Amino acid sequence: MMNMFLVAIVLLLAFLLIGIVLYVRVPRKYQSADSVANSYDDWTNDGILEFYWGEHIHLGHYGSPPRTKDFLKAKSDFVHEMVRWGGLDKLPSGTTVLDVGCGIGGSSRMLAREYGFAVTGVTLSPQQVRRAQELTSPEVNARFQVDDALALSFPDASFDVVWSVEAGPHMPDKAQFARELMRVLKPGGILIVADWNQRDDRQVPLNFWEKPVMRQLLDQWSHPAFSSIEGFSELLEATGLVAGEVTTADWTAETLPSWLDSIWQGIARPAGLVRFGVSGFMKSLREVPTILLMRLAFGTGLCRFGMFRAVHARVPTSARLSAQTDDRLVRS
Repeated sequence: MMNMFLVAIVLLLAFLLIGIVLYVRVPRKYQSADSVANSYDDWTNDGILEFYWGEHIHLGHYGSPPRTKDFLKAKSDFVHEMVRWGGLDKLPSGTTVLDVGCGIGGSSRMLAREYGFAVTGVTLSPQQVRRAQELTSPEVNARFQVDDALALSFPDASFDVVWSVEAGPHMPDKAQFARELMRVLKPGGILIVADWNQRDDRQVPLNFWEKPVMRQLLDQWSHPAFSSIEGFSELLEATGLVAGEVTTADWTAETLPSWLDSIWQGIARPAGLVRFGVSGFMKSLREVPTILLMRLAFGTGLCRFGMFRAVHARVPTSARLSAQTDDRLVRS
């Protein structure tokens, strides 16, 4: 019995060592939009991420203050909390919504099914689009297509709501991302974004240990950069399309349990080992160091979970300023 226990410990340590070696030697740095799409295609095709994370490939909401909650329920609760925070629950049935970075369509389906919205989901990944379509029944008013968030194929003023969850870190040009989100929004429409953010290093620079941690978080999951909450708010306002100010909130505490819970899923659901075999186990094990670094970063203030809400101005700021200038010239 003791010998079997020792063998199990040795095997576990061996797997852990292999995982660490793979983690260090095979980073997945951002190269282009194609590298992001290929990564999500791969995770979608093998089914591992969907098996453990369900249809929502984003963090969960555990309440304020956080409490113990089922991992998958926390993810669906996140969508409801985001709807309420953004005031979308007051919008009528038939409201048109663009879900930017829709994954396999979990949020899109909830918005369509439970709030009566007409949802269009876009992602860079053709395989995510395929899987989203497979999971969406005909009576659910949600459709999906491949599109680039930095060059959306829709005309100006196409949607009542633009919704995006955890897509921003993959965007190499945050200013262009902000412009596109606001461009396709109708005047008076609502933008609501939830994203991973770095602490604003203009206020508090990264220290000696935070710099290498941040570099790993970028390199391991194809992220060119994280915005800060303050920085992305400024980029949205700089579009000249925001009425008033951008509303923000910090949901770090509410989402923080997601990181360790995601690791626990691999332990609590051993059927995954049978289903995906040793190669699937090694692929999942490889993600553990990054998840732990994420927990460290969000737990210590290096990263923050930012919420953003903006209303599209009925008259762009530039047009208002031009009109005010013309009016002053006439009066003078």
